[in-house]
Amino acid sequence: MERLQRVAISPEAAELIEKLKGNYGNLIFHQSGGCCDGSAPMCFQGGEMYIDDNDVLLGYVAGCPFYMSRDQFEYWKHTHLTLDVVKGRGASFSLEIPLGVRFVIKSRLLTPDENL
Repeated sequence: MERLQRVAISPEAAELIEKLKGNYGNLIFHQSGGCCDGSAPMCFQGGEMYIDDNDVLLGYVAGCPFYMSRDQFEYWKHTHLTLDVVKGRGASFSLEIPLGVRFVIKSRLLTPDENL
């Protein structure tokens, strides 16, 4: 059986990621769990985010790994995420912020066939 892809990407977000890769090289995403950043997808240069056994790899977007903390994943494990981008400045350290845009997550519940 094929492994469920838990994260997808909009064409606009893919275009932005390619631009960011041109400026920063390899990238990594981590779905923030709240507090100061709200619940926002964060984009960092590869190697700038400490990933360990407490993080779950949800999949890849435009060739970049996308993680979420294991605790947060317990709440989101029944959802499929789509990374998108909107105009407006976010309140985070994510790499896209200086460009006047921010990554956002759109979610939907997994279908019964996906949620095995």
